[in-house]
Amino acid sequence: MQIFKSTEVAKRFGAIAQIVQTEPVCVESHGRPQMVMLSPAEYERLRRQDRRVYATNELPASLRAAIAAARPSAQAAKFNREA
Repeated sequence: MQIFKSTEVAKRFGAIAQIVQTEPVCVESHGRPQMVMLSPAEYERLRRQDRRVYATNELPASLRAAIAAARPSAQAAKFNREA
């Protein structure tokens, strides 16, 4: 993902809008990420995926693999002591 300063996005909006058609773009302000720009097609794909519900026996192989590979965050360790 390419990163652009907000001032650069304002100056080069047309060119950056073309980049967004092929990959998300991060917009920074004062050195911190403020937003991610993405194409309408990618936005719709994410919306559809967000609303998709699977029974456990229907999970696509890619999601099963992602779940199997997932590891808990360091913050989740505090739950290991629960009784």
